Amino acid sequence: MKKEEMNRILKRNTLLKLVNNFVYDSLMPLNLNYWFNFGSLLGFFLIVQIITGVLLAMNYIPHLDLAFDSIEYIMREVPYGYIVRYSHANGAALFFVVVYLHMARGLLYGSYTKPKTLTWSIGVIIFLLMIITAFIGYSLVFGQMSYWAIAVITNLLTVIPYVGHDLVQYIFGGFNIGGATLTRFYSLHYLLPFIIAALSLAHLITLHQVGGSNPLGLNSVSSISLVNFHPYYSFKDLFGFILALSFLVFLVFFFPNLLGHSDNYIPANPLVTPTHIVPEFYLLPFYALLRSIPNKTLGVLALLSAILVLLLLPFIHLGLVHTSLFRPVYRVFLYIFFAVFFLLMYLGQAVPSEPFITIGQLLGLYYFTFFIVLIPLISFIETFFYVLLNKVKSIKY
Repeated sequence: MKKEEMNRILKRNTLLKLVNNFVYDSLMPLNLNYWFNFGSLLGFFLIVQIITGVLLAMNYIPHLDLAFDSIEYIMREVPYGYIVRYSHANGAALFFVVVYLHMARGLLYGSYTKPKTLTWSIGVIIFLLMIITAFIGYSLVFGQMSYWAIAVITNLLTVIPYVGHDLVQYIFGGFNIGGATLTRFYSLHYLLPFIIAALSLAHLITLHQVGGSNPLGLNSVSSISLVNFHPYYSFKDLFGFILALSFLVFLVFFFPNLLGHSDNYIPANPLVTPTHIVPEFYLLPFYALLRSIPNKTLGVLALLSAILVLLLLPFIHLGLVHTSLFRPVYRVFLYIFFAVFFLLMYLGQAVPSEPFITIGQLLGLYYFTFFIVLIPLISFIETFFYVLLNKVKSIKY
């Protein structure tokens, strides 16, 4: 088929025209670096998770006595089942690693600033749904750590006035974790990824409507600095896909349990509490904030606020410059924030005792101070001196 005929088909068919406008002929800034590859990698891992999840669902049994055994059946008896299961488990971990890098890029280059408010907000909602989906999926294994993760996390809902205890009983399907709990979790875990996929499409559409960010932090660029997505960025994304797939395959075949917990290979036992209950590593920073506060209600509020505070960023940024490339003071505090995030990840798996509790409280204080105080304050000071400098120049000349 000739190139002219291909272009004609792409631009006449409604569905293909949409794909063509968003992928093939989409105009992108010329100066995008590898930080901007993580968005497409998230789409890649979402597809991997959906495909492997559907395959696992064909053999999984959401039953109190059979859930753990069905996982073992998949691993031992289903042809290539261990590959599917390990790809799903390690793919979830890499999914979160990439989403954290994607969000870090947003903080570096001001992807949360107007007019990208809706795009950023949808992204935060996707992140919240990812956390819920990951927790539910981890619970379905129904090993020791899974069981007690359900017990700990669902018990947090009891802080909701009046309806908290009734809500927990509704989730359990009774007074304790049972078959109804697994059935409901299984249903939600199957449904949520498709909701995330729909929101990801909305995220992409709004991004193309207002234009994405770039290292210079400009909302609009001249036509001279734009290039077609294909072939310049399509091959760049393809390179990222190959690297990500290679790393996933390496984990699956050589270190499949590197990112998991050994206690989850023990069947769930409500009579034996694990010595140290910890979630998956990608949820440890938020778990550390929860454990660092002695008061249960305040701990839950800190846990939720640590995620929802991201929704405030478009409204508390008061500066004219968006990218950290030209904001050295902000960049220093941002790097400290990244360090704090990794330290919270370490504290999340540490024993809940001193000095880790006090350190967690101090790190949590900086976490919220960065978003609520430092970002608006630094952006305001930058704008103030920028306006003042312009006034001085106008008076001088």
